[in-house]
Amino acid sequence: MVKEIKNLKQFSKSAEKFEGAHLLCPGCAHGMIIREVLNATDGPILIGNSTGCVEVSTAVYPHTSWDVPWIHIGFENGSTAVAGAEAMYKALVKKGKYNGQKPKFVAFGGDGATYDIGFQWISGCFERGHDMTYICLDNEVYANTGGQRSGSTPIGSSTSTTPAGSASYGKKEKKKDLLMIMAAHGSPYVAQVAPNKWKDMNKKIKTALETEGPTFINAMSACTTEWRFDSHKTVEISDLAVDSLVFPLFEVINGTQLHITYRPKNIIPVRDYLGAQGRFKHLFKPENEHIIEQFQKDVDARWEYLQRKEEAGV
Repeated sequence: MVKEIKNLKQFSKSAEKFEGAHLLCPGCAHGMIIREVLNATDGPILIGNSTGCVEVSTAVYPHTSWDVPWIHIGFENGSTAVAGAEAMYKALVKKGKYNGQKPKFVAFGGDGATYDIGFQWISGCFERGHDMTYICLDNEVYANTGGQRSGSTPIGSSTSTTPAGSASYGKKEKKKDLLMIMAAHGSPYVAQVAPNKWKDMNKKIKTALETEGPTFINAMSACTTEWRFDSHKTVEISDLAVDSLVFPLFEVINGTQLHITYRPKNIIPVRDYLGAQGRFKHLFKPENEHIIEQFQKDVDARWEYLQRKEEAGV
């Protein structure tokens, strides 16, 4: 049974486990999400971190923003570092060499390290059933290495490797449906979260951390640099993402039971979300308007699918 989530007053009194003196870009949602994860549990926690924005911005030798055990390993295998620590914990307990409180084992990775480079490692961890939580900080681009497209980048987005111009409208492929892929692994719990809906995010993170077995969180993390919006509009952009249903908030239990956890009272058009970001500005040219129309159709179809699956209850 998941315990009641902390309220704002409790959060304000919590010991800070992630210091603010880091080098993440002003307006970056990564810090908001990480702080929420670390405050969601009061017990010991061990963090593994794939190469990416978080790693290079929070651990610049000899300084660190982390007040919990933290390890940086390769771009592709943050998940296996944490799985190794979890296996070591089990071995120590079996040998009678550890009798303290069981730690939470958590891996962070960006969408590049999750959707693409590190996917086979993550899949292996889930297939083996490690008791761990993997959290993808999904900013839909390789933001740390030059703004290249990833498997998470949505159709029509202009990136450094899919630039929009006279010969192209940007990325031609749709975003990979990674959450459903992880659910198909039979994970006991997977969920999508967004930092603007902090109560929903906190509840899901706490559920993931307290569920035995491999769990997965896909966290929308708006990127002011590569999405091209003013740094003070991170929460506003996040609101547009969930209220347009471009990034729906839902969870899947045991690979089959889907629950939508946020239903916008007023669903806004996808074009409102796209129009607030520079990476999509070229789509509003007459010759590219059909991409916005296709984007809207895809979002509508996805929402209908999620609702049908929830109603089916399987």
